Amino acid sequence: MKIAVDMRMSGKSGIGTFFDELLPYFKESQHEFYFSNPNVKTFSIKEMFFFPKEELEKINDCDVYFTPYCNIPGGIKIPVYSTIHDVVFLDVKGLAGKAGTLIRKFFYKRAVKKSKSIFTVSEFSKERIIANLKCRKNIYVVHNGLPSYYNNVVPCKEKENYIIFIGNIKKHKGLSVLLDAFGILLQSRPDVKLMLVGSNENFRSKDNSIYSKIEKINFHYKDAVTFTGFVQNEELKNLLCKAKLLVQPSLYEGFGIPPLQALKCGTNAVISDIPVFKEIYGNLPVTFFKSQDSIDLKEKIAETLDKEFSSDYKEIYSYKNTAESILHIMEFRK
Repeated sequence: MKIAVDMRMSGKSGIGTFFDELLPYFKESQHEFYFSNPNVKTFSIKEMFFFPKEELEKINDCDVYFTPYCNIPGGIKIPVYSTIHDVVFLDVKGLAGKAGTLIRKFFYKRAVKKSKSIFTVSEFSKERIIANLKCRKNIYVVHNGLPSYYNNVVPCKEKENYIIFIGNIKKHKGLSVLLDAFGILLQSRPDVKLMLVGSNENFRSKDNSIYSKIEKINFHYKDAVTFTGFVQNEELKNLLCKAKLLVQPSLYEGFGIPPLQALKCGTNAVISDIPVFKEIYGNLPVTFFKSQDSIDLKEKIAETLDKEFSSDYKEIYSYKNTAESILHIMEFRK
């Protein structure tokens, strides 16, 4: 089978990581590939209506077309397999303006219309795609995995006294709940620190209530909450290894990779009991707390903070399995 693959997201974070982790396993397979990487912006007028003819000829000479996201060039005549990781902008109000939400919904629905089948990363995302987009196409759950730079991780035996959060301050990430819980925890554990990992621009955005909570905590407990800013992959791995605990208080995710990263680093994780986390992490050694309940979160943090990491942790997700599933589905469903 000859597969045309959209390379344009390669090298970028998020979707790009998903694609770049699949790529080596694609290349190891027995299939032939055409890697399409024209200088055409994704989700653009040019992509939809003026995609280069010579590029389309090469793509249409293949058996199927795969894109790691929901952008699909106009003019493709072979079966298309696209990927919708989540529909958070449709489910969580206020993440984008009305126009931005409508534009995103247009591209989601366009992907559904033009695709033979859809890939997604969890049963939860599959359910939400069906509910929001009235999708009747086949949707295949293929999961995320751990990036390859975690293959050589060595967990730290000596932990440092901090909790780590990875993300931004968009309301579905639940940082407000964590800050409330942490403020209560400090009354009995003033020695503990909270490290927020992510771009400072993400944190210092429109949500002044988050920043006000951080300032209040730091006023009473000097430097209890710190920002790292953006960190490179190796540094993030190092921070996770040294942390006593990862807290992922999300209200909504399509999958949620940070708890996987923490477990691989030998670090305990306290995560919200939202449906997708119960699905993905239900059989892994994490601690669940009641979503949006800062009191319960504080109690779970206190119980888990000095707890020894479970030695029976086994990995159950991998990009190798994901790549094999995608290739198998395209081969037998084309």
